[in-house]
Amino acid sequence: MGKKKIIAQSEQDVLREEQELSAAQKKAVSGAQSFKSKRVEKAKAFIQSSYNNTILTLTDMGGDVLAWASSGGLGFKGPKKATPFAASKVVEAVIEKVKKLGVREVMVYVRGIGSGREAAIRALASHGLEISTIKDITPIPHNGCRPRKVRRV
Repeated sequence: MGKKKIIAQSEQDVLREEQELSAAQKKAVSGAQSFKSKRVEKAKAFIQSSYNNTILTLTDMGGDVLAWASSGGLGFKGPKKATPFAASKVVEAVIEKVKKLGVREVMVYVRGIGSGREAAIRALASHGLEISTIKDITPIPHNGCRPRKVRRV
């Protein structure tokens, strides 16, 4: 196995390392506290509902993410992820994460064609949030892709 080399640190090196570590810890704690104390009255809710999953992202008006959840992340598997029930559970999870921030009013942006669209909007309204606008931002092709060349037989 060989001999092990023992490196002795001077007292100055040990003190410098401890100071760097404590500074990093203070910075991390202050960043977490500033997020927790942040009060957000209005927010944007982005609902992405596909045939396979439902994802809800709640942001402040500047676009910074406050909380998000998906039906796959909550434990739903397979075709159950795209159900309206799963979408309502996703809304519950996001509301639970941001209830300390004081969100009262949301602007809802819906993308996709899944079955969780309506259920997620209804769940947001039923949890006491005031919905100011609902906007559908599903991408729609204006002319689509170039068609295949004609098959000659």
